[in-house]
Amino acid sequence: MGDQIRFDEFLAVDIRVGTIIVAEDFPEARKPAYKLQIDFGDEIGVKKSSAQITDHYSIDDLVGRQVIAVVNFPPRQIGPVRSEVLTLGLSDEGGGIVLLAPDQKVPNGQKMH
Repeated sequence: MGDQIRFDEFLAVDIRVGTIIVAEDFPEARKPAYKLQIDFGDEIGVKKSSAQITDHYSIDDLVGRQVIAVVNFPPRQIGPVRSEVLTLGLSDEGGGIVLLAPDQKVPNGQKMH
């Protein structure tokens, strides 16, 4: 188990659900990745993300899919893309990323609690 954190530290991480509305190839990335635009609803809006999820997902699989992301990290420049949110996933046995997502549709922007 990793280092323990206080509950208030966990609450500072803003984890929300959004729907991927645009997915594009990201040929400039060092590792295979997609450029995503994710709709987090009226409060947060549409945010960009770069995600190394090409092992399990095609562009057609992604559009319309809900995902979980951290929305309050500082933006990060990844090549020509400014990634504004961290899309969350887990590694499978081969190292491919599997997206974290709700198993039922929920409103975009819903905060994890």
